[in-house]
Amino acid sequence: MTTNSSATVPAPRAKTRTLWAWAVATFFGAGLGKPGPGTYGSVAATLLWALAAIGLHASPQLLLILLFAGILFSVALGVPAATIAARESGRHDPGFVVIDEVAGQWITLLFSPADWRHGLIALILFRLFDITKPFPVRRLERLPEGWGIVFDDVAAGLYALGVASLLRIWIH
Repeated sequence: MTTNSSATVPAPRAKTRTLWAWAVATFFGAGLGKPGPGTYGSVAATLLWALAAIGLHASPQLLLILLFAGILFSVALGVPAATIAARESGRHDPGFVVIDEVAGQWITLLFSPADWRHGLIALILFRLFDITKPFPVRRLERLPEGWGIVFDDVAAGLYALGVASLLRIWIH
């Protein structure tokens, strides 16, 4: 008598990944860069802004609309995507999730003149506030799952936007 051992022992399952969530969470692979995946996410966001602002010569009004739309979508899709990617990876706030950096970087770029100098200043300021997480930014990490992953970077982006705006006033 032969027994079918495959009927009694289930085959090991491969780790499943929700494709759309991982694509959004990693900003289409930018978060897989090493070292410093957050910087890769911020640079990717800044390059997209530069493409629209400088490469395509978008008007300031169109650029503002594009940034607001990008921020809205990156937050609205980023929270569930970050939640799913974190759960599926088994990590609380995985470094490869960079959609939060994208949202924060685009917030920082709001109202920036369309030139490389202002783009670079916005990039440096956002990374500074994202890494140092001044009060109360760090407290936002306590929000549940994707909310905490995304909203600390939204707050860091708001800080960086404020400082970038003040710098533009003082420099001119």
